[in-house]
Amino acid sequence: MATQCKPAPGDTPIWHGRADSGERGDTRRLFNVVREVDARTDTAANGAPVLLGFACDAGVRRNQGRVGAAEGPQAIRRALANLPAHGIDCLYDAGDVTCDDDALEAAQHALAHAVRRQLDAGAQPVVLGGGHEIAWGTWQGLRAHLDALGDRSRVLILNLDAHFDLRTARPGTSGTPFDQIAQACETAGLPFDYACLGVSRLSNTASLFERAHALKVTYVEDTEMQDRHLEERLAQIDALIADVSHVYLTIDLDVLPAPVMPGVSAPAAYGVPMPVIEAIVTHVRRSGKLRVADLAEYNPRFDAQGTGARVAARLAYRLL
Repeated sequence: MATQCKPAPGDTPIWHGRADSGERGDTRRLFNVVREVDARTDTAANGAPVLLGFACDAGVRRNQGRVGAAEGPQAIRRALANLPAHGIDCLYDAGDVTCDDDALEAAQHALAHAVRRQLDAGAQPVVLGGGHEIAWGTWQGLRAHLDALGDRSRVLILNLDAHFDLRTARPGTSGTPFDQIAQACETAGLPFDYACLGVSRLSNTASLFERAHALKVTYVEDTEMQDRHLEERLAQIDALIADVSHVYLTIDLDVLPAPVMPGVSAPAAYGVPMPVIEAIVTHVRRSGKLRVADLAEYNPRFDAQGTGARVAARLAYRLL
């Protein structure tokens, strides 16, 4: 059962925005409807959207990337705060799972626990990263939730990403989460249904393509993810979703072109247009099978104009 939540304090540095109380009609913005809960002890109401943050870039550091993604969740919240509510009566914010130094595995375990708690309560989590090591934590939370229900039906992992993130080196990094999931599925005797859309041929080595083929990954390169391909891609996604019971959607923001999303560890020279990504996100959300989603790799340190934060917030809003 969901706990009674208090409105976010008016002086919170994150959840604040423009007040239009003198105007007619519904002038509420997300900061007006947000409710803060403690992810360790509380859950969102059944069916309600809930934000979780993963303030971590230990995986990016291990993967020799540009650190700063740990600051991403708060920056995305700031960009979300002033957006109009448009019928969202209550948005829960369950705070951040943080990573101390290099304690990545402990942070991923804590994230999995937080995701599972919200799913067990019937909430719909949207997790804000953080590096793409977020995926190993989010997936474990979903898997634990399904296992507790005795549900071994198929789960589509739909990754919008320039990278496969199928590196086999250990310990885990931001480049290994889907290989870790593949190994976990093999151990548990579960199918590994992984689709990676937006792959850049110039951002993945031949060995990574070989690994993807070995694991029978469905993938589409960024050159086939442009506006003119949208209807074909949506039909392909429909076919993938039809074969599963649940969908986990994970969005690595470096799938977007660098001018649209400069604030990532590895900006894309080509990328997938924002209208295509947003259309896919909206389409998957409407499928009725989406159980959990996350946004990864947003790094405010490389987003001087705040463009990337607004883009990430827009995608998060579509998921809400």
